[in-house]
Amino acid sequence: MTMIEKLSEELRPEKFSKLSQVIDYFCSEHAQLPAFTSFGRTLDYSEVNELSDRFAHYLITQTNLKPGDRIAIQLPNILQFPIAFYGATRAGLIVVNTNPLYTAQEMVHQFKDSGVTGIVILANFCDKLEKILPETAIETVIVTQLGDVQKPFKRHLINFAMKYIRKLVPAYSLNNTIDFQTVINAVVPKFDYPEAGQGDDIALILYTGGTTGFAKGAMLSHNNLIANMMQLRSRCLSVIEDRIESILAPLPMYHSYAFLLHCLMIPYGGNHSILVANPRDIAGLIKLFKERSITGLVGINTLYLALLRHENFSSIDFSAMKFCGAGGMATTTSVSEEWTKATGSPIYEGYGLTECSPVVAITIPGKERAGTVGPVVPETETKVMSDEGVEVATGERGELWVRGPQVMQGYWQHEEETAEALTTDGWFKTGDYVEISDDGYVSIVDRKKDMILVSGFNVFPNEIEDWVNRHPDVLECAAVGIPSEKTGESIRLFVVPSQKDVDIESVRAHCKEGLTAYKLPREFVLIEGIPKSIIGKILHRELRKKI
Repeated sequence: MTMIEKLSEELRPEKFSKLSQVIDYFCSEHAQLPAFTSFGRTLDYSEVNELSDRFAHYLITQTNLKPGDRIAIQLPNILQFPIAFYGATRAGLIVVNTNPLYTAQEMVHQFKDSGVTGIVILANFCDKLEKILPETAIETVIVTQLGDVQKPFKRHLINFAMKYIRKLVPAYSLNNTIDFQTVINAVVPKFDYPEAGQGDDIALILYTGGTTGFAKGAMLSHNNLIANMMQLRSRCLSVIEDRIESILAPLPMYHSYAFLLHCLMIPYGGNHSILVANPRDIAGLIKLFKERSITGLVGINTLYLALLRHENFSSIDFSAMKFCGAGGMATTTSVSEEWTKATGSPIYEGYGLTECSPVVAITIPGKERAGTVGPVVPETETKVMSDEGVEVATGERGELWVRGPQVMQGYWQHEEETAEALTTDGWFKTGDYVEISDDGYVSIVDRKKDMILVSGFNVFPNEIEDWVNRHPDVLECAAVGIPSEKTGESIRLFVVPSQKDVDIESVRAHCKEGLTAYKLPREFVLIEGIPKSIIGKILHRELRKKI
């Protein structure tokens, strides 16, 4: 079990009892500083404060929503997202962040499971909502268009182009919807916010990726999120200065890491988030790098790889870049080394889970160690357990268990799953295999469920993928286990070539150079693209369906 590092006095989370106090603090403390930019429009913190205040007042006075009710936010990274989140939180509601690209079936599961009675949704997705609305308890539907919150001319231009030129707003029919512009244009008289949740009361429900069965909602309290904000801030202060940074936000804010970072930690320090609505538009990202002085970026391995491979990447001036962060999936050594060489900025890798608000460990700038995600954040305990539930010796491989103020309250209305994941004394079983060094550095071996068992040996896909991605003719790859009568499982490698033609025998020879015999892929399959989640995680389960 690791020793517990303490937070410094100025970072103690106990100074706030609820998220609305945190929001009030940074909106007043940094009032005239830029807060969020989207499609060229920048809001300072005073404007964010006023607009979210109007949003809260409307919810309280003009809808049937009351403190403790759940409201879904189904938006990409646009200005409406922080306005809606801050407003809903001030109104005492529990926010349920929802993937904008969910299918109707995924939406109905999440909305029914969480019992949301309100939703803030982009018009582009309303046709899906129309199909499932009768199956839900949703009564309040606030619809926004992509250009809302922009200046009038640009707002009309963007919204017209989206609907009539690009035809990205399918026809839909929903009754009694509320226009987002109506909500934020309302005049707000002086009023008192309702006494609502605080402390260990639920503030946010984030659904896990649903990699096995249906997704479950991790219940994160006010205390969970405030504590994790301070834990992350303690690690970042040496490279992220207050009140001066401009940080690119390509990871979607409905995802736990980007949410904590761009909705809480970056605003707390008075810094500026430049929101990216479509992170797959690599050309658009490169344009933002050229137009603005970007001092920071938080992405994931696949995003860094896509940027490195873009034809215009070499034209970017990275002289202002101070830090790059990574999370959500393992950053391969090859990508990390190539990025550092090209930009001069190392990638500080972190590790977390939705159930942990999400940050568990993060690299300490200046004390990086290749192949690790750094030590755990302050106030956090860990232990490494065998499959038999026995703690293993330092440096040995096993499942990571975590205990700390950022660990969730449980899964929403899933007591059995909660009991399986959380022990009675507060340990969360992550399902990840790790090794922890004598001085506390954590190495993520792989997800337990993705492990391949070959002749009794544990094989972890990212070990294979990291090595094969170094081959010059391989753009990316993914390894899965397939049934084998001889060895139990053997390894099938899906390969996306970097050019039209790739010599598989050359890739096979490369594997033999860097992998032990039982880790060698027995089958190679050329594929046009690796299936990934919306934030870029490789979906090994989807590849298994191809077996």
